Amino acid sequence: MTLSEQTPTTYGLYTLKVNAQFCSAHALRDYPGDCRRLHGHNWKVETEVEARVLDDIGIAIDFKAIKAATRQLADSLDHQFLNDIEPFDRINPSAENLAAWFYRQLSITLNSAHVNVAAVTLWETDNACVRYSEVAA
Repeated sequence: MTLSEQTPTTYGLYTLKVNAQFCSAHALRDYPGDCRRLHGHNWKVETEVEARVLDDIGIAIDFKAIKAATRQLADSLDHQFLNDIEPFDRINPSAENLAAWFYRQLSITLNSAHVNVAAVTLWETDNACVRYSEVAA
């Protein structure tokens, strides 16, 4: 449904998703196991963006915009030691903290009156991920 066709009784929701990858290393501070030592991951980040209305050509937001914003953040972490990068030089570079960081950074870039970042899923391995979203208090 386009902006011009939207009615107050329309409650559809569009969820757009894109993926990006990066490779980086980290060491979890104060972790009581092997992950306290330097180790690396081939991370995958999935960005979910939601919209309730489409523009006049039937698009919520161009996939290119979501891909570019996600890729730019992933590239900033690629082949890096995360413990040396702000804010992970102060907070643990856990998958949970990384997912929240991606979410907040992408929200600054992508959120608008009609589109918002709904969630970020960060895959540490093919079998382990964390999904971060925020809800209004």
